[in-house]
Amino acid sequence: MADVSEVLMSVLSTIRVPKPGDRVHKDECALSFSSPESEGGLYVCMNSFLGFGSQYVDRHHARTGQRAYLHITRTRKTKKEDENNAGSGHPPKKKPTRLAIGIEGGFDVEQELYEEDVKVVILPDKQEVTSEDLATMPDVVRERVSLSMTGIMAADSVSHTLQVQQWDGEVRQESKHAADLKQLDNGVKIPPSGWRCEVCDLQENIWMNLTDGKVLCGRRYFDGSGGNNHALLHFQETGYPLAVKLGTITPDGADVYSYDEDDMVLDSKLPEHLAHFGIDMMTMEKTERTMTELEIAVNQRVGEWEVIQESGTTLKPLFGPGVTGMKNLGNSCYLNSVMQVLFTVPDFESTYVSNIDKIINEAPSDPTQDFKTQVAKLGYGLLSGEYSKPAPDPGDENGASEPRGDQIGIAPRMFKALVGRGHPEFSTNRQQDAQEFLLHFINMVERNCRSGPNPSEAFRFLVEEKIVCQQSQKAKYTQRVDYIVQLPVPMDQAANTDELQEAERRREEGDSSAPTVRAQIPFSACMAALSEPEMLTDFWSSAVQAKTSATKTTRFASFPDHLVIQIKKFTFGLDWVPKKLDVSIDVPDTLDLSALRATGQQPGEELLPEVAPPPLMTPDVEVKAPVLDDSTVSQLCEMGFPVEACRKAVYYTGNTGIDAAMNWIMSHMDDPDFSAPLVLPGSSSGPGTTPTESLSEEHLATIVSMGFSRDQATKALRATSNVLDRAVDWIFSHLDDLESMDVSEGGRSAAESEGGRDPPPGPRVRDGPGKYELFAFISHMGTSTMCGHYVCHIKKDQQWVIFNDQKVCASEKPPKDLGYLYFYRRVAD
Repeated sequence: MADVSEVLMSVLSTIRVPKPGDRVHKDECALSFSSPESEGGLYVCMNSFLGFGSQYVDRHHARTGQRAYLHITRTRKTKKEDENNAGSGHPPKKKPTRLAIGIEGGFDVEQELYEEDVKVVILPDKQEVTSEDLATMPDVVRERVSLSMTGIMAADSVSHTLQVQQWDGEVRQESKHAADLKQLDNGVKIPPSGWRCEVCDLQENIWMNLTDGKVLCGRRYFDGSGGNNHALLHFQETGYPLAVKLGTITPDGADVYSYDEDDMVLDSKLPEHLAHFGIDMMTMEKTERTMTELEIAVNQRVGEWEVIQESGTTLKPLFGPGVTGMKNLGNSCYLNSVMQVLFTVPDFESTYVSNIDKIINEAPSDPTQDFKTQVAKLGYGLLSGEYSKPAPDPGDENGASEPRGDQIGIAPRMFKALVGRGHPEFSTNRQQDAQEFLLHFINMVERNCRSGPNPSEAFRFLVEEKIVCQQSQKAKYTQRVDYIVQLPVPMDQAANTDELQEAERRREEGDSSAPTVRAQIPFSACMAALSEPEMLTDFWSSAVQAKTSATKTTRFASFPDHLVIQIKKFTFGLDWVPKKLDVSIDVPDTLDLSALRATGQQPGEELLPEVAPPPLMTPDVEVKAPVLDDSTVSQLCEMGFPVEACRKAVYYTGNTGIDAAMNWIMSHMDDPDFSAPLVLPGSSSGPGTTPTESLSEEHLATIVSMGFSRDQATKALRATSNVLDRAVDWIFSHLDDLESMDVSEGGRSAAESEGGRDPPPGPRVRDGPGKYELFAFISHMGTSTMCGHYVCHIKKDQQWVIFNDQKVCASEKPPKDLGYLYFYRRVAD
């Protein structure tokens, strides 16, 4: 064997020192979830800085010829128990007192202590070189290798930059109004206790305006508790910006809110401002929870959280293939829950996990950026069982205690970074909507499976919409592709209406002991709301050439192998503020949707003529700008939406009013071209368009190969300046807008679908009986999709299993009535 210093000299030209901007993967293998803590450690290529576990480093050497790797191994240090760590292993050890992460008094973060061993390994003979060995080598070798080793170890790993380490939700800024706040000399003096809202007599959540001393109730919360918004309304009427929450005043401070700045703020002159109204801050005692304490209470998972997580039951931890936990990377529970469910679908398992060797062998030089590789890596990590092992208990030196629910599990850092790259929401560490992520991921699967098996076909189905003009009784049939059934929640159909009304009455009367009652909605009522005809009051009928009323009925033109049902718990109030409906729905284990099968055009039924409505533009054909209702556009702009989006909303809803335009905006907010300028149909050029003759034939062919027609591909490319990736995003987010076009080139028309059950030859859909059984559901805890926590329950071998990030346990009482997304699979007749 050659002398190791000679070998190092021969490969010295391939050893690089990391520069700013280099991606150093020193925490995770590019092809597996091996890490420096894993058996065998992690090998970091000293040229590309990609990391590989012991099972893949030889493969990388064989493919690239690279020989020098930095071998990093970490061994966990034993932690001694102390008074705050009695071996329970369940953080937080202390009750949090700050709305913060990784800060004294805040929520705990995982802090592991390791002993680290680093050395250079030369393949293929696995010759090892330590720092001590380098000291005896020639200067040129020692300096180059030492700089590379130091640079790799000092560089921020890619995973480190993606992970939330510390966050403080209590950092407040001084209000811009505090220093020069004007206070009225109106003689108002506030007593030290016994406060009531001057409008509704509410005694809790009471705020005093620091300008005029008005004592009013605070905002109404999502669940109906809180106040009646009277303090906010007072600001809107007067413009007086600052208010203090009575009951939180102590010698140390108080909760001060700035309505103008829309945030909790500091008021350095608070003692002076309170004294103006007769309040001596030094003698006050706290009688109400601060806003921080209220938020901490939500984050400590009570009520709904306990039921969904089955907190009141001792659950049996599970380990092995198919029951692998996933680490929460900071509000990534939505991703964890969705991916756990998807990899119980046979299509995803066969496409990615069964073919993992082929996928890895065909992976590009940087597999961390390859979609198929990272999805296959995640699927194998979840199903293989290699990482489904009990997490070591830091307080258990001998390993003698019973296994906890927590697993070593996998941390999907590379996967999350890849699927979120470039997305304004999924690239962040904020909480997201699981349903939106599911559709985002399916969209990515569609784009990356243009040739070959496409597992998202398991969820794809066709929806038939039938519109009947009430004046002419003629019908119009359109079809669109969908992946999720959105089930409405008819609150007026609650089975416990009397209980709900009584609880609401007591809350309005200020009864603090009024119980929180959850609405019980029959599943049959939700299905009835889905299937009943919808009345359209401003329908333009081509038969009568005028606006009239019509009914729209939605049915299944095909039934997918796997059906996803979303309970529409998240809605908008009259003020367009999002809120979550607190409901219990008796979702069944089996489902028969056969009665909702579309029938197509019926014998003797006349179709509406294919005549377009009159264009919304001036009679002068040279004028390209549409005539829009300026008042509606202005109202939408005042709500904070982009002006071009508002113009499009008014245009595409035919100037039919603010409600229709607002509905258009809410359903198109995620469109890539949401804020792009309005381009009239038929215009050959302009912002966001490209003349047809200049479109790339290669781009057209790519989109057509996905099952869309040439006309649809042309429209998508023209709307996105001939950029392929944007066009693919556009076409999948505008399926509703394309429904008047053929589903695919050569696809059948509505007239040809009479009595037919075969799906059109466009975007490929599977079909079969509409009978299903429940196999998984995802639940959300919290008041909004932007906060809270997700867990999922999956039925495996007739046993329900709860996946709560790294905890995987046998479920005792699966809360099927509180789910958000339900997953059904077809059962044979």
